[in-house]
Amino acid sequence: MSIQTPGGRPHRRGRALLLLIAVALVAANMRATITGVGPLLEEIADDLGTTAAALGSLAAVPLLAWAIVSPLTHGLSRRFGMSRVLLVALIALGAGTAWRSLPGTEVNLWLGTGLIGASLAVANVIMPAVIKRDFPGRVPVMMGMYTALLGGVGAIASAVVVPISHAVGDPDAGWRVALAATAALLPLTIALWAWAQHGRGPTTAAPAPGTSRSTGIWRDRLAWQIAAYMGAQSASFYMLVTWMAPLAASTGKSPVAAGVDVALYQILGVVGSFAVAFALQGRLRRAVPAALPLLAIAAAIGMILAPQLLTAWALISGLSAGASLSMSLTLMAQRARDAAASSALSGMSQSVGYLLAAAGPISFGALHALDGGWTAPLLLYIAVVVGQCVVGVSVGRDRYVLDGR
Repeated sequence: MSIQTPGGRPHRRGRALLLLIAVALVAANMRATITGVGPLLEEIADDLGTTAAALGSLAAVPLLAWAIVSPLTHGLSRRFGMSRVLLVALIALGAGTAWRSLPGTEVNLWLGTGLIGASLAVANVIMPAVIKRDFPGRVPVMMGMYTALLGGVGAIASAVVVPISHAVGDPDAGWRVALAATAALLPLTIALWAWAQHGRGPTTAAPAPGTSRSTGIWRDRLAWQIAAYMGAQSASFYMLVTWMAPLAASTGKSPVAAGVDVALYQILGVVGSFAVAFALQGRLRRAVPAALPLLAIAAAIGMILAPQLLTAWALISGLSAGASLSMSLTLMAQRARDAAASSALSGMSQSVGYLLAAAGPISFGALHALDGGWTAPLLLYIAVVVGQCVVGVSVGRDRYVLDGR
């Protein structure tokens, strides 16, 4: 029997507050190191003596890392504990960010980005489990806060990297300092996470029951459809978050204004992610997965026909992108009958989805290089989003993976 001391409740509240701040800081570091790259592509290309189109594949490196590393994370967390693995991932994220910004060979940029992607892959998988462990009675609220900070800070990074680069004054060093600045909160995050988890011990993620049954997820047709939906929405998002700044610059906007467009695109994504929860409560909830991409299609057509209104199209497409991501994650829970099936579906669909997504910014940049303009890349974007819409019709129906009935 535990003994309740007069200071017990304040102590628990203090620890809960510490954990809350630690989770918030981790969320703040989950996208900034990636979303800050797009607005700086032209500067990076000029310094390295290459083209922005050639660097378009840089955005695919983290996605490939997510596809490869994500399935391995559960085993690491079971062996070493979620808290310890996440701490190592945060340290590795800092090392990758510093490596990417080092002067010298272009290899530093690519290998540093690869380490960043692997670190974020681990954190992507572990953080939902951490929230369930530390805030079991407040999972929806905490996940909402986590998602909002993830997208919001990523948007801020897109808006501030160009001003930071220009403030340095040296065109060769400016982009390196700006990319390093995207991890400004990381030292505090590492310290606070280590402090918050001190004394917890090697807490691990318990193996899910029914794991042998869940291995059939790779042969499940609905699971592949959800993976395709996840892949399409991810590919379309990373196409625009990588290439919107160069697209905006081609309309005559300054680099700073172009970065603001990228930031607005992501900020509206935060709004869209919250809106899905309300849309799914209505009578037409089965149509929501297919309806969400329609906004993105309309925005892309607008970018082709009226590029001078790019800011408006960024807002509309951002709303669709955020809602589509939230819908993808919701499907991983809705289309599974139990926790074991949901876990299997999440791991499979994210691995496959990010592998598909990695081709998005590369293909978009290749078409831009061949075409010299933006019509062909945007038509590719429309084709991907139309595919998401088609798959959305199927995944919107009330069915379950691994159902066997």
